[in-house]
Amino acid sequence: MLVYPQIDPVAIALGPLKIHWYGLMYLVGIGGAWWLASRRLARFDSSWTRDTLSDLVFWAACGVVLGGRFGYVVFYNFEQFLRDPLWLLRIWEGGMSFHGGFLGVMLAMWWFGRRHGKSLFELLDFIAPMVPIGLGAGRIGNFINAELWGKPTDLPWAMVFPAWSDPAQLARHPSQLYQAALEGVALFVILWLYSSKPRPTMAVSGLFAACYGLFRFLVEFVRVPDAQLGYLAGGWLTMGQLLSLPMILGGLGLMAYAYQRQARVA
Repeated sequence: MLVYPQIDPVAIALGPLKIHWYGLMYLVGIGGAWWLASRRLARFDSSWTRDTLSDLVFWAACGVVLGGRFGYVVFYNFEQFLRDPLWLLRIWEGGMSFHGGFLGVMLAMWWFGRRHGKSLFELLDFIAPMVPIGLGAGRIGNFINAELWGKPTDLPWAMVFPAWSDPAQLARHPSQLYQAALEGVALFVILWLYSSKPRPTMAVSGLFAACYGLFRFLVEFVRVPDAQLGYLAGGWLTMGQLLSLPMILGGLGLMAYAYQRQARVA
């Protein structure tokens, strides 16, 4: 069994002002995405400036935060919102959904594309290889917060999370690290290598959706579901898996359509 590293979730405390590691992980994801996108900017559109790219990243970040919060409220805790509508605005109390953030980014990119003469999938194909940086950093933030841990296990790399997080004090799967490795490292390598050569429009976006959905679906088998929801069916189906299924199927469909369309044009 591995020892959980006792890391203070608060990275910097200046009197009443507290900056949490989880918030800093968002900055790592956004900053890393901007830096990598700037390296491929000329290949994407040589007429774009760094200011245009900064605007793109800003609106994508807005989509992540706003969509992530709305998605968590709608998908995972809508009853809480009905009891207390202002809870939607209290983001410091936690609660973000990747699937909501994904939809938020799609909406932001659609709007941004209309202003800059780009299609939705042109923009999504461009930013998709950078997204895993934020996903991996976010999962590290979950790990530091000792939240979203996994089911009990006797595997040698199991961890006992702090008592304030897990009163049962059971050895568990460090599922946050599984997700950081798959959604962050593995997904980044797959997308970066795949997108390093010209691909038909929609193919990179499709690969992102399919791989993320598959990785998330698999890890959910060893991750404890949200307490307010539990399992949705069969004693194993979680909301995360239910929301990931359309991503897997839709991603594969996008890739198939992209290559079929390319073949017809050729």
